[in-house]
Amino acid sequence: MPHIPTVPLMTPKTGTPVRSVTRSKPKKSLGQNFLVDSRVAKKIISAADISSDDTVLEIGPGRGALTRHLAETCKRLVAIELDSELASELQGRFSNDPGVEIIHGDARDVSVDQFINAGERYKLLANLPYYAANRIVRRFLTAERKPSILVFMVQREVARTMAAQPGDMGLLSVMIQLYGSVKVAFTVPPRAFRPAPKITSAVVRIDVYDQPALDLISDEDFFDLVIAGFSAPRKQIKNSLRNGLKVTSDIAGVMLEAADIDPKRRPETLSVAEWGDVYNQWRTVNP
Repeated sequence: MPHIPTVPLMTPKTGTPVRSVTRSKPKKSLGQNFLVDSRVAKKIISAADISSDDTVLEIGPGRGALTRHLAETCKRLVAIELDSELASELQGRFSNDPGVEIIHGDARDVSVDQFINAGERYKLLANLPYYAANRIVRRFLTAERKPSILVFMVQREVARTMAAQPGDMGLLSVMIQLYGSVKVAFTVPPRAFRPAPKITSAVVRIDVYDQPALDLISDEDFFDLVIAGFSAPRKQIKNSLRNGLKVTSDIAGVMLEAADIDPKRRPETLSVAEWGDVYNQWRTVNP
């Protein structure tokens, strides 16, 4: 992975350092680590293929390191900030820009219909607090009005799990890859943030499918099955399903054989499509 140098934020016209949008200290309760590396911000925008025709939803703009570059690049920008003080500062900063709307709210609760017009396609970019990342990502992937692309920053290990291939799959891998194609775009060192986190971050891109990869009767039932399958990930899949689903060894074996899956395989080796095959067999046993 290429070295990513840290540089001060620069204004687009003068090239002089930008003063912080707010002098408030980062709030640990909100998991705030503010991006301060302008080059990383530009790489995030590049990873999302943002153009002048795009509508962008930004979650967690913080002090606006990414926001200001997006405002210069996309057609319309809606940014949702949980911190009331930061939201107020950003509202003042972008008050004269008709293409930018800053909303004080919680991305875990707001409805896309509140700020994205009917029929309007949008891309989602986010620097997510690690404690809320999985919930927010899954919420938008399963929303009725999904973004076409999600590009967001998470802990590097989480990013690798999301993009894992059969052999290294986990519960999160299956849950995310059901809805889109995932890749790790690049890593981001701790020095790109203030305060610097103790972990390395990574930027993930998800190209969202128009329809989920599997035609499921119930996503919830499917995930219950996958959760059961990963209840003992280092065991053979037959034993994991037996224990997780509370069924006999014979039933677990019949399900797997009907799905053309070796009962001795381990859960992390199954692809999303193979989990779909197991789910279809489970429905015949447990309609």
